[in-house]
Amino acid sequence: MTFIQRKAYGFGCGLAAMLWPFFVRRRRISVENILKCGVAADAAAAKRIAARAFRHFAGHVCEALCAPGVVGKDNYREHLDFADASPAAVKTLLDSPETPILLVSGHHGCWEVATNIISLARPMIAIARVMDSKILQRWMKKHHFRGPVTVISKNDGFTRDIIAKWREERSAMTILMDQYSYGGPLLTFLGRPARTVTSAARLAIRYGFPVVVGSFVRIAPYRYRLVGGDPLTFGRDDDRDRVTQILNDRLSDAIRKYPEQYLWMHRRWRDD
Repeated sequence: MTFIQRKAYGFGCGLAAMLWPFFVRRRRISVENILKCGVAADAAAAKRIAARAFRHFAGHVCEALCAPGVVGKDNYREHLDFADASPAAVKTLLDSPETPILLVSGHHGCWEVATNIISLARPMIAIARVMDSKILQRWMKKHHFRGPVTVISKNDGFTRDIIAKWREERSAMTILMDQYSYGGPLLTFLGRPARTVTSAARLAIRYGFPVVVGSFVRIAPYRYRLVGGDPLTFGRDDDRDRVTQILNDRLSDAIRKYPEQYLWMHRRWRDD
């Protein structure tokens, strides 16, 4: 590895540590979220988790930009740790490219790196905010996403073409479902009322493809642990809100195991 690749995560963490005192509102939101979710017993512990999570966020972004130069198709399994993952989930995610799947995660662990690594095993469709700058978007496509990754705007929805591409290419349709949804049902996330997006549940019910819920958490430089349970499947008779709650609970379990790698500073809860 180059010097920049080796130091990327540390650089991001160091920069975040210097900037953290200036993010007064985000510090307050983070600590409140951690305490209300019962992740920490007191304010001092919550403040420590919040600071570590902010440093991890910045470090992860810097490491993700360097990851394509370190992790490739010939060595990506060497960078993965399966100690905390369901063998069935690993097989579905990485070793069953003949079947389209749904990958449900959140702003936890190293979601940017996960997209890169999984795309080395199967095509990916990622629902995300598309960059406003076309120059930056082209740079991301050329230098950041090395595998077959299709990024679609979350504002465009699941068009007929996207669904056809998902099924024909047997892609992993990736949805980060831990964002506040103004029109979503009021369910619980990490034990608290939260308006939740239902797109993952609706796709799972309609098409019946396996659903893998979990995260890639960082355990060492360019080494990531898969966290999650067995794949789930649903049918047309399943209730949308019940399925969405199951996905929320699965994701909550992963976050509680590694709370210092969750993005606590975003306003996920606005209904309690």
